[in-house]
Amino acid sequence: MSLPEILRGRLSVPVIAAPLFIISNPDLVIAQCTAGVVGSFPSLNARPAEKLEEWFKKITGELGEWDAAHPEQKAAPYAVNQIVHRSNSRLMHDLELCVKYKAPIVITSLGARADVYEAVHSYGGIVLHDIINNAFAKKAIEKGADGLIAVAAGAGGHAGVISPFALIQEIREWFAGPVALSGAIATGAAVLAAQACGADVAYIGSAFIATDEANAAAAYKQAIVDGYANDIVYSNLFTGVHGNYLRGSIAAAGMDPDNLPEGDVSTMNFHEGSTKAWKDIWGSGQGIGAVKEVVPAAALVARLTREYAAAKARLG
Repeated sequence: MSLPEILRGRLSVPVIAAPLFIISNPDLVIAQCTAGVVGSFPSLNARPAEKLEEWFKKITGELGEWDAAHPEQKAAPYAVNQIVHRSNSRLMHDLELCVKYKAPIVITSLGARADVYEAVHSYGGIVLHDIINNAFAKKAIEKGADGLIAVAAGAGGHAGVISPFALIQEIREWFAGPVALSGAIATGAAVLAAQACGADVAYIGSAFIATDEANAAAAYKQAIVDGYANDIVYSNLFTGVHGNYLRGSIAAAGMDPDNLPEGDVSTMNFHEGSTKAWKDIWGSGQGIGAVKEVVPAAALVARLTREYAAAKARLG
């Protein structure tokens, strides 16, 4: 395995909690990291832009206090997601704060840029780039990313359509570095399966929506608890990029989930007022059938840890 040095000895279960647009916040990130998984957030969640520095101070301060009080089990590192699409006018502002606070891990999405990678490498951080196919994976590594997040079929939000088995197999033919796997992973057994097919860690998002700390409406959290794979709709209507969404939220917005028009990538934007689609139309992956209740993030991590250990024991 090619687990990054920064993660060795810091995880209770090999998981990165995915950055959830609007939903991830400092309280959730801190709870994830202190429970033993990488907590992450999109920098764009801190609105207005000036609020981002407050988030960095809170996260770094509270994780530092945790480490001082728990030297035997320090918190997992945190990660910041940067949208590298041209419509993100905040990219350079937010990246400067990543450099200032030495964000341990930066997750880049919707574009691979060498200058972004170089900025993170300048202070010793690592970059994981999320991709939906092998061609994008090669481009990211060629431009300087340290590792990959393979966003396979069934993942929540912006997701690909390739089987995780096929996607990991193709990547591992040429890349020996760190790889996280995303796509309908919501149990400890699925985390072990991700490793068995070649990933270093699992990348879990939707299950963390149904946690106490998540910045999501109560109805959204309950929809995750009540939902199953058949409740997920794949569409590019809402942001111009294909993604997975909860059927009920689409119907509640007055649309027919089974007859959605095609979207246009030119409509994708990440300016300060671009959150409406994600507030009204709820992203989710296909693995939510494993989510049975809304719990503290630490309880979810504890469940994943128990299930992971039990799955390993079953295999001897």
